Amino acid sequence: MNKSLSQIKDYTYHKDSQVSWIGGYPNHWKLLRLKFLCSIKTGDRNTEDRRDGGSYPFFVRSQIPEKIDTYSYDGEAILTAGDGAGVGKVYHYINGKFDYHQRVYKFSDFKIASGKYLFHYISSKFYNVALLGSAKSTVDSLRLPLIKDFSVCFPINPSEQEKIVGFIDKQTNKISKTIRTKEMQISLLKERKQSLIQNAVTRGLDPDAPMRDSGIEWIGEIPQHWGISHNRTLFTERVEPGKESLPLLTVSIRSGVSAGELSEGENLRGRVKIEDQTKYSLVQPGDIVYNMMRAWQGAIGAVTTTGMVSPAYTVAIPDSRIRPKFFEYLYRTPLFIHQMDRHSKGITDFRKRLYWQEFKQMLTLLPPLDEQDRIVQHIDQESTRIDRAISLFQRQIERLKEYRATLIDSAVTGKIRVPGVEDPARQEALA
Repeated sequence: MNKSLSQIKDYTYHKDSQVSWIGGYPNHWKLLRLKFLCSIKTGDRNTEDRRDGGSYPFFVRSQIPEKIDTYSYDGEAILTAGDGAGVGKVYHYINGKFDYHQRVYKFSDFKIASGKYLFHYISSKFYNVALLGSAKSTVDSLRLPLIKDFSVCFPINPSEQEKIVGFIDKQTNKISKTIRTKEMQISLLKERKQSLIQNAVTRGLDPDAPMRDSGIEWIGEIPQHWGISHNRTLFTERVEPGKESLPLLTVSIRSGVSAGELSEGENLRGRVKIEDQTKYSLVQPGDIVYNMMRAWQGAIGAVTTTGMVSPAYTVAIPDSRIRPKFFEYLYRTPLFIHQMDRHSKGITDFRKRLYWQEFKQMLTLLPPLDEQDRIVQHIDQESTRIDRAISLFQRQIERLKEYRATLIDSAVTGKIRVPGVEDPARQEALA
């Protein structure tokens, strides 16, 4: 695809920058602080990272923790007005979604070094070096004085800058195109997995099985020997207090019920102290748990370990006619997520709640138990194969991103000499 960095030539001589994260740089390059290379302005706004009106915006998290009215992530925690996020990320509810509040620094009026060269340089260095290495607070801020004194090494010759920028653009475009192709393959695999699950839990595994009209428009045809039942005949509600020694489990719209308590680093909810364990609900293996606030998005699943869950969750005990894992697969399909959405009460999405009385009125498909077992086994096997393929593509994407970042960093700091650029030191030595 691309040359490895070891195959790209480097410059013959370097001088010490006296800057730890720059190290040496080519003799004919210059080292200046950013404030001598361009004008820098600040402002707060939410926008995309793109060139805007001839200047280049770079985004850094604000050093001022913002206050938020409410915040919910998979129903795992609620921060109320007056709480500081304090975990390096600040969210605002904007246009129907939570978004970062970021501080924008705009660079313009470029001198000596071109704007595009600085764009690559700063994009490469600010977060990984300046932000993480120089930030002085828990929210990873980068103040204007730090930005102004940020060290930049660069070739004085505009032609060399242009060749470096051209090399970076050409190589990163190739890498980005490959990444997009792999991301598309991941999307197709996820669609295939979703289709596989929905077909299995709503039509069975036998394509030649006789079908009948379910009598329910949104369900359509089902295998002739399958039943349909209201949840009130299949489940009873579990209302038992939690115990201090048990792990606190969560329900995610992405992965169902957690197998164990998530660490503090994995989950914001881990930072919330539990003052009264009795307010939490006991869950046992085989129970079905759903998040009342996020059921309309598919936050439902089967429990595999004894634990306790938030009082915002509802716990249901299935009877002997249904396998919990089959039910989880069924209710995490778009068809049945939509059913939960229809039965949820609330004037807006983020105020919707699926209460027990509404859950009981919902419908569930009932294949014979042995067929439920075969369906679950089939989905597990096929999903594992698809997940492995997805994981492989994801690892490839991460390696490509790492290579892209290293390539940019090496080119803009003179660690490699891009094709078409001469080495003055070598020319002088040969003269």
